[in-house]
Amino acid sequence: MDKRTILFMICVSLSFFGVQYFYSQPVDESQVTQVAQQQAPIPLVAQANTVQRPQNETYYVLENEYQQLVFSNIGGSLVEINLPLKKSSPNSYVKEIDFDREILASSPQNSRFPMHSYQTYNGEQSEGKLGGFYPLMRRGLNGNTIPAEYYALNIVGEDPNIANTSFRMTRFEENLIEFQGSVGGAQITKTYTVPKERNGPYCFNLDIDISGNANGLWLSSGVPDVEIVSNSYSPLLRIQTTKNKISDVDTIDLPKKGPIQISNISPNWISNCNGFLGVIMDPLNALASGYKTMQIDGDKIPTRLTLIDPGYNLYPAAHYPGYATYLPLKSGLTPFRIFAGPYDNSLLKQLDNLYEIPSEHYNPDYAQALSIQGWFSFISQPFAKFLFLLMQMFYAITHSWAFSIILLTIALKAMMFPLNNWSIKSSVKMQEISPKVKAVQEKYKKDPRKAQMEVMNLYRESGINPLTGCFPVVLQMPFLIGMFYLLKSSFPLRGAVFIPGWIDDLSAPDVLFTWDQPIWFIGNEFHLLPILMGATMFLQQRFTSKLPKDPSKLSDSQKQQKMMGNMMAILFTVMFYNFPSGLNIYFMLSTLLGIAQQVWITKRMQVAPN
Repeated sequence: MDKRTILFMICVSLSFFGVQYFYSQPVDESQVTQVAQQQAPIPLVAQANTVQRPQNETYYVLENEYQQLVFSNIGGSLVEINLPLKKSSPNSYVKEIDFDREILASSPQNSRFPMHSYQTYNGEQSEGKLGGFYPLMRRGLNGNTIPAEYYALNIVGEDPNIANTSFRMTRFEENLIEFQGSVGGAQITKTYTVPKERNGPYCFNLDIDISGNANGLWLSSGVPDVEIVSNSYSPLLRIQTTKNKISDVDTIDLPKKGPIQISNISPNWISNCNGFLGVIMDPLNALASGYKTMQIDGDKIPTRLTLIDPGYNLYPAAHYPGYATYLPLKSGLTPFRIFAGPYDNSLLKQLDNLYEIPSEHYNPDYAQALSIQGWFSFISQPFAKFLFLLMQMFYAITHSWAFSIILLTIALKAMMFPLNNWSIKSSVKMQEISPKVKAVQEKYKKDPRKAQMEVMNLYRESGINPLTGCFPVVLQMPFLIGMFYLLKSSFPLRGAVFIPGWIDDLSAPDVLFTWDQPIWFIGNEFHLLPILMGATMFLQQRFTSKLPKDPSKLSDSQKQQKMMGNMMAILFTVMFYNFPSGLNIYFMLSTLLGIAQQVWITKRMQVAPN
């Protein structure tokens, strides 16, 4: 979990419990890990800097409405997997975001898809087009290519030269391409197909036929490019295995340095996700046991984000290492199903339904490749799923994710209305007897134990329990945590526009205007929503606390209460400054609704007969 997430959880707890206390008181806190991990005695792949395109490298393209697959004769592998943006392919799930627009405007040579000239199935030579795609895999910058060992679906081994083996293209049709080559004495045929029937979006097939010894050969996932999720880099590796005829999905710890090999697990599939998009390699026949993961230095395969304001080094390549996963190969024919696309919950469930075989009790369960991570995931996961179902229902009505967040916030407040009423009434009553409590404390100021006993008796006589104000907050915390994870990592919010020119991406901070020279913490963008959210928290304190307007009449405890409220408003403004706009909208609206409920209940209690 990143530091901002931890800070968020701490601040939410402090704000709700701390502020609740000050305002209400009269005033004066697996199995995978059991598997032995070993570093390979010889590096799985050679570490190399970005290299110039080899003179003998040739590129071929298969393309449909969901993917542009760019193949290389080096390894018979995929040098690029480009996903059409929704603006150019209506059925696409991938929306354009600010990074796409910025790179296209400032570095058009790196916004050409494919990067190099290529051959089509009818023998024509074509050039890439400018813009219109999202580069799923790291593909090199400024006309260079990354080392072939990092290509997707390349065959690698302990000998780094294996990854650079030149294959022959032996067959090329509208929806099929085949390569043949010799690796270490083994004859290998790789056949890629995009089936026209019973094939889901963003999926294609790969058949690998190995004649000879396949020991030490691995199939690489390639290295997904960087996605910024909630202003942080959050790659996720997951694996599905079967234990006692029951499928289980586990999160793989991100490797630190060098390849990590797990020996005695037989994967059903392995997933390599950059937070929003990624690759799932699914062998349809049993493989040899084991899998490998590897971290690659960001300087060796730089992300496209380094192209954004390179003069100020906003996204240093070294800060964004790449991650690759590897499955072992065996002799004979092994068919793979490959998913390369967005980790959208509805899409993955659609694929599960498509490929399910009830008679064989088989379901790929790709939806489990997407998982909420963090220390609080055991709490947040079920609540986030429930909240997302509600948000999807509202989206079906409004066709706007922003309005869905607004309606969801209102729905949550409505569900919690009775509990909040209870809490607010308790707080108001405690403030009403505040003078009596203060008098008791003054009377017995030399005997704190006696003062405490008398205050408790006063609470009992008034029918007040000081803890009632905190109890509703405890019940709401799982929803708040679930909402936090939901809004910061839901793929449908990526690129979802609310107010064009200001809130262009609900999964990223709002941008009112920008400038050139970055400022520490703030960067080079001005975000208005977190400031508005902080202002609503400041207003909330004014409405929920009964403090004298004249500062000279404030007691020490009242000054402490006021300072606490102001500090919380400032702290949340700073903490939320780089959080997604969707989360800021939710928190700001929730605070405004809380103020409205507080004012309404307080007025009702004032006019109600005693």
